[in-house]
Amino acid sequence: MTEALYARQDGTTYLPTELTRGPWQDDAQHGGPPAALLAGVAGSVSSDLPMQVARLTVELLRPVPLAPLTVATEMLRPGRRVQLVSAELHHDGTPVARATALRIRVGEVTLPELPSTPPPRGPDASHPPRRVPAGGYVREGVDVRFVTGDFADPGPGTAWIRLRVPVVAGETPSPLQRVAAAADFGNGVSAHLPVKTHLYVNPDLTVYLFRLPAGEWVGLDSTSFLDPAGIGLAETALFDRHGRIGRSAQALYVDDR
Repeated sequence: MTEALYARQDGTTYLPTELTRGPWQDDAQHGGPPAALLAGVAGSVSSDLPMQVARLTVELLRPVPLAPLTVATEMLRPGRRVQLVSAELHHDGTPVARATALRIRVGEVTLPELPSTPPPRGPDASHPPRRVPAGGYVREGVDVRFVTGDFADPGPGTAWIRLRVPVVAGETPSPLQRVAAAADFGNGVSAHLPVKTHLYVNPDLTVYLFRLPAGEWVGLDSTSFLDPAGIGLAETALFDRHGRIGRSAQALYVDDR
């Protein structure tokens, strides 16, 4: 078993492993690994004050190849309260994916007791998928446990997902990376169509977080909406074992195979 999604070749070059392979093209990555890689890069851009990513938007500009990738970052909006950071992945000088991270300062605020949303039934009481779509990432890169639904069942679903390996070899995944790696499954957890007959590819992923997850498991409660024009939307409520942490959404390109 390969020990990580990526191996760092030098400070800015990453070599994808077989575990990044996705279900749509044999020579392209699943959206989760590049999203997690970009999340880690964008979240770690230096700041004078503690910052937390409240919104992460990832755009997959073209199929991300199973080939060496370089990364570049830029501070788009510096600030003491709010910052905007960009990170971009390139292959042979061509951008293949980019992310923008909205970061908000971490402080201490006195709040009244507020209502909370409890988490779904836990992963230990949930079942693995009956059938796993092709691709190294889905099969070996993550653990998946369904609370309701299944990859083989059309319609909304609820599942727990955790990374089985680090995003980058030798580095512990950050909570933000764990969310990005899991949230890209929203369209798969709530798929209405079989992978063998249709495409429902997400060219983007946006995650909003009001707090970071505790622990390795990230919960997804997902629903997809499709239109005959070939456009769709997957919406996901995000959880950890303690309750709600945020929301994610994906635009979908839908077509016959």
